[in-house]
Amino acid sequence: MATSKIKKGDLVKVIAGKDKDKEGKVLSVDPKNGKVLVEGVNMVFKHSKPSYQNQNGGIVEKEAPIDISNVMYLYKGKAVRVGFTGEGKDKKRVAKVNGKLENID
Repeated sequence: MATSKIKKGDLVKVIAGKDKDKEGKVLSVDPKNGKVLVEGVNMVFKHSKPSYQNQNGGIVEKEAPIDISNVMYLYKGKAVRVGFTGEGKDKKRVAKVNGKLENID
């Protein structure tokens, strides 16, 4: 897969799936599998046995990864497409807003 347009720490909006229209911060990106982990999105229940760290065990709710194609970058509260400008070391991420390019980083 090419360079990921979504990075850890970005604010994103979910555009498809059961959590459509939810917003959250990206906790991790897996570019090899094309997945992202978004805070508070795609919550699943995990059953855990009692262990040394978790004495009681039980049911734990945590985030599960979703496909990177199901999220869009949030720029000034609006979901926008992301692109790149420049070459080599001058390469920068830009938000495509109303036909204009605006720097993100």
